[in-house]
Amino acid sequence: MSYYIHDSSYLDEGANVGNGTKIWHFSHVMSNTQIGEYCNFGQNVFIGNNVKVGNGVKVQNNVSIYEGVELEDYVFCGPSMVFTNDMNPRAAFPKEPGQGYLKTLVKYGASIGANATIVCGTTIGKWAFIGAGAVVSRDVPDYAMMAGVPARRIGWMCKCGNKLDRDLETSGQCEKCNREYELKSENQLVEKSDC
Repeated sequence: MSYYIHDSSYLDEGANVGNGTKIWHFSHVMSNTQIGEYCNFGQNVFIGNNVKVGNGVKVQNNVSIYEGVELEDYVFCGPSMVFTNDMNPRAAFPKEPGQGYLKTLVKYGASIGANATIVCGTTIGKWAFIGAGAVVSRDVPDYAMMAGVPARRIGWMCKCGNKLDRDLETSGQCEKCNREYELKSENQLVEKSDC
């Protein structure tokens, strides 16, 4: 076995876990799930049917990743953050597996803070940063720093995790790692090396 799963956790038949991944106490990975290499899942994590998780993903304690959610490489999910997958749930009218769930995509390198809620049907851009307790109900641009209920963009974040200058108008440089960025429009920031 090329991955680690704690004795108190369950890995259902048909789940595929990549090399070097660690799944800690009281977690459950359901069938037809694809988990990449060198991921780390904390205590009490649930991963639903047909979920896709990339490489190097870190999921902290008490997170449920439901069917319809996809995490690209190097995504960070903070403690007790929430994904939803059903826009109109009814206990009296349950949906069949794979029926009616909206897709949620979290792109490469994005971070989601503790207790944030991600409403289904949204896409979180690469290297975006969702603040603790935020409620994301619409798509998030690459590198955007989001906070509040509902979440709104309050700035931009560098790939390295450093907040960029709030007064960024057309271009700017990260004070920590010296990466350079260009503002293409009000809601589109790109790294200059990607231009």
